Amino acid sequence: MTSRIYELKDKTSHRISSWDKKGKNFDHLQIKSKETRILADIEGPGIIKHMYFTTILQNPLDFRNSIIRIYWDDENDPSVEVPLGDFFGICNCRVRTIESLMITINRGILGSYGYNNYFPMPFSSHARIEIENQGPSILGGVTPAFWYHVDYEILEKPFAENIGYFHAYWNKEMTKVSEKIPEKKKNTTLWNGKNLTGEDNYVILDTKGNGQLAGLLLCIDNHTGIWYGEGDDMIFIDDDTWPPSFHGTGTEEIFGGGASPKHEYSGPYTGFHLIENFNYHGNNGMYRWYVNDTIRFKERIKWTIEHGHANNFENEYSSVAYWYQKEPHKKFPPLLPPEKRIPRLPKNFNEIWMKYVDIAKKLFGMSRDPSSYDEKREILYQDTVHEFMQGKYQVANDKINTLKEMIENKT
Repeated sequence: MTSRIYELKDKTSHRISSWDKKGKNFDHLQIKSKETRILADIEGPGIIKHMYFTTILQNPLDFRNSIIRIYWDDENDPSVEVPLGDFFGICNCRVRTIESLMITINRGILGSYGYNNYFPMPFSSHARIEIENQGPSILGGVTPAFWYHVDYEILEKPFAENIGYFHAYWNKEMTKVSEKIPEKKKNTTLWNGKNLTGEDNYVILDTKGNGQLAGLLLCIDNHTGIWYGEGDDMIFIDDDTWPPSFHGTGTEEIFGGGASPKHEYSGPYTGFHLIENFNYHGNNGMYRWYVNDTIRFKERIKWTIEHGHANNFENEYSSVAYWYQKEPHKKFPPLLPPEKRIPRLPKNFNEIWMKYVDIAKKLFGMSRDPSSYDEKREILYQDTVHEFMQGKYQVANDKINTLKEMIENKT
């Protein structure tokens, strides 16, 4: 990737960002409830090389309530339409750091993370990037602010004919088990179960065109409390019937893992970056970037995965498919409404969130007085807000209660 970095190419380099046009340091914008803001509107030919955003003390539900859309060359239907968090690698509103080639998530202070997407996105004549906030409040939570960069190049010459446009599609589904399976055998691994059609698999992408797959984010909310995997990926390319051109051997193999991962990892091309519980219960997130091994299709592709071997597990699956293809693309199905995009949460989530907001405001006020600084309290506070953003809600709740006692007792 760096072997030709020395070449001087016919291009100019540019950035669009939320910098303060008055020259002050308020380098952010606000995206109000039910508002759509255009982040970038660019004339081509060009290539978007990097996208970045951050927030501070955010409500994690913003990640599903807000939608990013990208349009190429004045098309009417977006080529990218994905919840903001999922597009940047966040599974089910629970943040984890990611150290990969295409997406990175890096920790800051006050529950802040830097979200980066490095997929190159070429366009011939025009690019428009927008965010729609479908949530009930200003995007950003306690500090309602959104910082962002869009780095891009403008080319002096048009693209060759073989360029594909970047696309991303999000899907979510509660998987079902066949009614033919006895109740006592559901949500168990059917080692002798058979799947010789792929018809009941979870569908990551089903589209037509001339292109190639470039990446996958897969999020699974496991309701069972046991290993949910053994589901093979099956990718049907062009005129495939059965068997598909790509047939895997289990869920963890797709993402480069050893058997049934219990520990989070993040690498250049593969990761199991979210494993909420050691017994596999709850939220799990994984990614695979097809950078050196893009999966080519010329007419159509149906990208699927079993939900447990022979589709015998009832769990919530969501995914982002990243790919390149020639336009026009198949129009995406309508997105689920916001309330159906929100992941499963603890019953006391709203109570914890309100306590989180209250303690953040109190400590914001105290931070203006240097004489009130307490390093022990500050360390606990930083850990608390990050654990909340990571979805460790009950742990964060206990620490918020401790912080409240520390403030009230001034200890």
